Amino acid sequence: MPDTQPQDVSAAISRRSFLAAGTIAAAATSLSPAQAQDKPASSIVVPPTGKRILLSCKLTMIAKKAEGKDLTLVERLKLAAQAGFDGVDFDEAGAFTIEQARDAVKESGVFVHNAINHAHWGQRLTSAKEEERNTGRKNIEHCLRLSHAAGGSAVLIVVGRGSDGPAEEIDERARQEIKKLIPLAASLGQQILFENVWNQMHYDHDAPPEQSADRFVKFVDSFNSNWVGMYYDIGNHWKYGQPRAWLNAFGRRAVKLDVKGFSRAKNKFVDITSEEDDLPWGEVQKGMDEIGFTGWTTAEVGGGGLDRLTTVRKQMQKAFGLS
Repeated sequence: MPDTQPQDVSAAISRRSFLAAGTIAAAATSLSPAQAQDKPASSIVVPPTGKRILLSCKLTMIAKKAEGKDLTLVERLKLAAQAGFDGVDFDEAGAFTIEQARDAVKESGVFVHNAINHAHWGQRLTSAKEEERNTGRKNIEHCLRLSHAAGGSAVLIVVGRGSDGPAEEIDERARQEIKKLIPLAASLGQQILFENVWNQMHYDHDAPPEQSADRFVKFVDSFNSNWVGMYYDIGNHWKYGQPRAWLNAFGRRAVKLDVKGFSRAKNKFVDITSEEDDLPWGEVQKGMDEIGFTGWTTAEVGGGGLDRLTTVRKQMQKAFGLS
């Protein structure tokens, strides 16, 4: 599928340039997840270097209790590192202050690369109600500041819901709210990344598979901004399109990837690379190679304690052909 990226100066800065810039700004040294456990609190927290694909999990996947004891945020972050993840996607941003997130990263020594507030499903940028759009925008502002303070490089947002109105109307509502956020994102060095979800926007929800990613690409390109891109969820739209084709359509727009398994045969989410998972991971790997993807991939599946998290990490390694 051809790349429809606009031929202008702003598009000349590649996705990899952003990742490199974020790493340079956040880091001066490099540590493995295991080494991160014993780092002194004064050290700068960075992800491991020399890896083309970095593996992370959502914070919500990490158990909140162990052996009947409540785990602190620091303990939960350390659990991800113990399971072999390179970092964590802080998708509980709405539950923590900027200072709490920053201090937890510093104390745990575990890198946080992204932030999310799941309230985007309720306070949507596509809502016809101005107060809901204002709340949604403020939630994203908090995520931008939290990710910056934690050392991350982006925030994930769900743009809205198709049921909020006609497609062109809700696209424009979301576009105007996101444009208000771009100056803050740029000042903090954070990208605003759209996740493809089952929200009836930019795809045909009730249509058969083999749809294209063209409408997602068109929406991203409508901003003509290096601070806007895709957090492509591979599993979410295996139901609707071929991941290799979608990766090639997104190209440099695919800044980060969400990872889950999905069975077209059974029409349900399943464990990554399980017997039920008919997602063509070999084709995913080819698509990633073809666009030169480098950076963060994040599991978004059922989580738990150390054993479960370790299993998910191994499943991701299998999916991406990593040793």
